[in-house]
Amino acid sequence: MLSWLMVKPPKIAFARKLRKDMSLPEMLIWGRLRTRQSGGPIFRRQYPFGPYVFDFYCAKIKLVIEIDGYHHGVNGQGDRDEARDHFLTERGFEILRIPASDVLAEPDEIADGIYRLVMEKQQTF
Repeated sequence: MLSWLMVKPPKIAFARKLRKDMSLPEMLIWGRLRTRQSGGPIFRRQYPFGPYVFDFYCAKIKLVIEIDGYHHGVNGQGDRDEARDHFLTERGFEILRIPASDVLAEPDEIADGIYRLVMEKQQTF
């Protein structure tokens, strides 16, 4: 098995902890995405993959959704995000980054936009 695909038990435990300690923007989005309609997309939250944990993930279309708080613009976090995005896109993932401030301002519109994007992409699979 490919080493980058392996998820070590500490990463799984960390993902479980993140599920319990979601930020307010993550909670607002999760509350809207978790409702599953027949034939609609299925989302996972705090999903571990290799060395990373995705905020949200839709496996059917390999879409990673990241809610970026203020810390993503400081202390080199942007460089780490870029390296992570490169790692994931090389493996066929698409990354959607959404500023937390946008989620706080318009959570329904953001969730609707995510849902529409996934539904459009599912039709091409």
